[in-house]
Amino acid sequence: MPMLDRPAIRNPVVPPSLAGLPARSVPETKPTPLQKLYVLLSAPALVLGAVAITALELGVPIGSPLVKSCVLVAAPLLALANADAIVRIWRSAWAWMPVDRAKGLFRLAWVAVGALLYALLVGAAWLVLTA
Repeated sequence: MPMLDRPAIRNPVVPPSLAGLPARSVPETKPTPLQKLYVLLSAPALVLGAVAITALELGVPIGSPLVKSCVLVAAPLLALANADAIVRIWRSAWAWMPVDRAKGLFRLAWVAVGALLYALLVGAAWLVLTA
């Protein structure tokens, strides 16, 4: 499987045209454990979610084995991918705090949104699996 390796972090040379401007990025020094598997976790969840939603749109009841099996496989994959993404955003927020507090706080707001969406994911999966 092709993998992307991170280049070594070095002190970049800032061109004169960007000198004095605020930082545009902060290097990620510690990748999350599942970062390289993010697409491999998300893609099957996307396909299974599309199958389940299509089945529901066609009139299949929410408690059918088709919908439940799709959710049973997709929900844990999506939960893992989203938990990893929330950790990445959390780390990014704290990496930005010393550089640009506004950008750090903006990322913390996204952590809150990610946590809310994570709770909705767990709740929706629970509703389908108990139907």
